[in-house]
Amino acid sequence: MTLNTIALELVPPNVAGGFEKASDDAAKVVRYSAEFGLDGRIRHVMIPGMIAEDDDRPITMQPKLDVLDFWSIIRPQLPGINGLCTQVTAFMDEATLAERLAKLSAAGMEGVVFVGVPRTMNDGEGSGVAPTDALSIYRDAVANRGVILIPTREGEQGRFDFKCNQGATYGMTQLLYSDAIVGFLADFAKNTDHRPEILLSFGFVPKMEARVGLINWLIQDPGNAVVAEEQEFVKK
Repeated sequence: MTLNTIALELVPPNVAGGFEKASDDAAKVVRYSAEFGLDGRIRHVMIPGMIAEDDDRPITMQPKLDVLDFWSIIRPQLPGINGLCTQVTAFMDEATLAERLAKLSAAGMEGVVFVGVPRTMNDGEGSGVAPTDALSIYRDAVANRGVILIPTREGEQGRFDFKCNQGATYGMTQLLYSDAIVGFLADFAKNTDHRPEILLSFGFVPKMEARVGLINWLIQDPGNAVVAEEQEFVKK
C-alpha cells in the first residue's frame, strides 16, 4: 500500500531554551532519517499547537514555543519537508482566527487540523469558533483542513461524517494502539462517499508509558467500554 504522506510529529519545545532545542530537534531529524533509511521519505512534520489541559495531566505543561516560531527555526534545516499543524480554534473569534490561518499558510503550513476545547469543557463551549464551523468558514483560506478522529469515541461515525460534510479533507487519529481504526474506516466507507486521507498518529514507547502514564491519561473516557479495552491493550 502506498502511503501518500509520511509525517513526523515534532512537539514545540519549552520557551526556556527553545531556540537551541528547536535547532537540535531539526538536526536530529536529518541525522536519524539518514541513519535509518528515511532520508527523503519524510514529507511533512506535524507540529501540535499545545494548550493547557486538565490539572491531573501526568506531565506538567510548561509554556511552549508557538507553532510559527518553532517552524521558522526548523524549516531552513529541513529542505524538502513541508509543515502540518494543529490549531485550537475555540478561543479565537473569526477575524483573529482568519489572521492566524493566513500566517500559517504564508509560512508554508500545507494542512491545519482544527481543534476544539479541552475535554473538561463541552463541545461548542469556548468564546471562539467551533472546529466544525471553521471547516466551512475557512474553506478557501486553508487548502487542507483536518480534524481529530478518535475511533473509540461514542458516535464518532456520525461526527466524522458531519465534519467531512462541513469541509474536512483529512483526519488525524489519536488512537493508534490497537487496530480499532481499521474497523472504523471499513464501516465509514460503507456508509458514506467521503474518502478523506487519514494520518495514523501517536505511537508510544512502552517503557516510558509504564513510567509516566500519559497515554492512559490521554485516552481515558469513563463509562466507555471500548476505551477501557484500549487502556488494557496499552498496559500490555
